[in-house]
Amino acid sequence: MRRKHLYLTPNEVAELLIVSPITVRQWAQRGLLPYVTTPGGHRRFRRADVEDFARRRGSNAVDDAAAAAPERILVVDDDPVFREFVTQLVSLAAPEVAVETAADGFEGGVKTQAFRPNVVLLDLRMPRMNGLEACRLLRSDPSLRSLRILAISAYHDAELARQVVEAGAEVCLDKPIEARHLLEALGLPHPTES
Repeated sequence: MRRKHLYLTPNEVAELLIVSPITVRQWAQRGLLPYVTTPGGHRRFRRADVEDFARRRGSNAVDDAAAAAPERILVVDDDPVFREFVTQLVSLAAPEVAVETAADGFEGGVKTQAFRPNVVLLDLRMPRMNGLEACRLLRSDPSLRSLRILAISAYHDAELARQVVEAGAEVCLDKPIEARHLLEALGLPHPTES
């Protein structure tokens, strides 16, 4: 029987927690997930710290046998062009994944209850209810414990990004974002070119 490694690479942590390696790096950079640095300059994460981190965030992902790609994605953004971009991108990369959109945090909350997405891509700056408020609202619902929330913003604000991650988002991504990075963050494959 193979012994569990005491230290994990960023990719192993990403696989274990069912997130992208980018998310793991950002958690580490923000001081949310402790790590050590090897003499070669690589990050390594103690398994016990990763398991504790997952428990604190209400995740049972460490105990899951296998990671599954999302079946339903909700894009909450007041920019119709960005909503269409994400819808088309997901359609090309994973046509079996259903995508719904909402124009603000309030509509996003209503659609989350009806659509029951696996992942919400949540813009931070929107009218009516901003992304931070929407994130807090979604995290206050115990029935949405397993929901992955990815925040995104065109206006880099380190303090707001920290607040949204503390409120329960996995990460705060910056716009503009490359298609392959967005797909990776969503947990979807990048379509291979023929």
